[in-house]
Amino acid sequence: MLVTFECKAYANITYFGDVAKQLIKMMGHSGSIPSAILADDVPKTLVRLQQALAQQATAKPAAGKSDQEDDREASIEIATRALPLVELLNAAIKDQCDVMWR
Repeated sequence: MLVTFECKAYANITYFGDVAKQLIKMMGHSGSIPSAILADDVPKTLVRLQQALAQQATAKPAAGKSDQEDDREASIEIATRALPLVELLNAAIKDQCDVMWR
């Protein structure tokens, strides 16, 4: 499943479903798809996401990760994957627009 985040102030961003659900939950939402954030709630949603990403970055790395090529995708940090969404949320704050995902 693919999940697309949209707002009028930024290009659409598409994630695989598992990554999208993780980011949605980090933003303080239930993980339901489709859903939305009203423009007034976007600033505090961005703060929640940034706090969750910072907390995850300070967590201990998983032991026993292999260096095989197959593990490369799994080793991409969620903070790296979240960068486009953070930019979308910043644009939504600047232009005061709602953010939707489906």
